[in-house]
Amino acid sequence: MIEFLYNHTMATFTMALPQKKFYRQRAHSNPIADHCIEYPIKPDIMDWTVLYSNIIPIFDTNRSIKILNKFVEFVDIGCGYGGLLVTLSLMFPNNLIVGMEIRVKVSDYVIDRIAALRSQFPDQYQNIACIRTNTMKYLPNYFYKGQLKKMFFLYPDPHFKKAKHKWRIINKSLLAEYAYVLAENAIVYTMTDVKDLHEWMVQHLTVHPLFLRIPIEQLTSDPIIEKLYESTEEGQKVTRNNGDKFLAVFRRISDPYLNSKEEFLIT
Repeated sequence: MIEFLYNHTMATFTMALPQKKFYRQRAHSNPIADHCIEYPIKPDIMDWTVLYSNIIPIFDTNRSIKILNKFVEFVDIGCGYGGLLVTLSLMFPNNLIVGMEIRVKVSDYVIDRIAALRSQFPDQYQNIACIRTNTMKYLPNYFYKGQLKKMFFLYPDPHFKKAKHKWRIINKSLLAEYAYVLAENAIVYTMTDVKDLHEWMVQHLTVHPLFLRIPIEQLTSDPIIEKLYESTEEGQKVTRNNGDKFLAVFRRISDPYLNSKEEFLIT
């Protein structure tokens, strides 16, 4: 439900922030099931201009391919109700940020929330957007190789049952896709209140040859770190329940195989 507020001073209407009670949905969603989701068959045909007002498309000579002046660089996987998106928007006004959420009503809430914020603050929040999609299936359909600089996995579904561990958003197969869309030196942020899931994510990222864990002492200069604890609704819930929060941050490193191959060819 979308409400409008009347500003008597400016004599204009603005959208009110959405209320979660109108967007209730189950906390979990089966990522393996077939969902009615529209997605691009390749990054070339993804029209980002409908999501961001500060993207200016320039067509090629045949007017068949849009050449964009800006590209999405930050992705919040399973963005929930959009708390991190809103926080990052003001921290990085020059970066395009997208949240990806599989739950239809939750993604609807985030879309309406961003629209309301843009309505109330026309000069802000133009750099964030939300897409309802299944990143476990379609992530490479949206992004080019090496496009992303930051990826966030905050409080992902733990899928406690061993038979459903294959549904976890961090796994061996998906890490290959994440490494593909991430630029060298890009950062991956993970946080959860489930110790078993934290250890699972750390283990899988650690053994992957293209990710290197960043020591905690090197994270003190990263302004994003402190925002990860309270910016999301799930993080605030964990705080209210006096729960633990487990953080792990990784860097996407260069391919050691390609480097050694280049050295061999040179010698």
